[in-house]
Amino acid sequence: MSREYPTRPLVGTGALILRDGKLLLVKRGAQPGFGKWSIPGGLVELGENVQDAMVREVKEEVGFDVEAVKLTDVVDTVTLDANGRVQYHFVVVNFLARVVGGELKTATDILEAKWVPFDEVEACNLTKSFRVFFEKHKDELMRLACSK
Repeated sequence: MSREYPTRPLVGTGALILRDGKLLLVKRGAQPGFGKWSIPGGLVELGENVQDAMVREVKEEVGFDVEAVKLTDVVDTVTLDANGRVQYHFVVVNFLARVVGGELKTATDILEAKWVPFDEVEACNLTKSFRVFFEKHKDELMRLACSK
């Protein structure tokens, strides 16, 4: 099924990876959100559970081996075109994840990856959906980042 103008919502997953008071962000190299910053993640494949999809997507996108620490939120993202048609509809399951191996390297669909201090995240050109998510969970994520 196409990501653009889907016939039903697509399920995705994202990983919030924290280190030394910073959050790992990736600059998207594909639509939706081309050129904007978000967290590593992607679509769940048929027959794959969402947590395994998160682990796979992080490895593919940024080279890290991760494990899920906890589910942080489930976010609906619906984008309408100029005519009011649903252009994109994702249901994204976001996890707090811990790096257990690998090294940072970006895949071809990621333009850049970087560790961003929490007080600088909102100044980045974030995807709309990640900005809403971050604003909602900023205090909790800051506590988690500072407790490590």
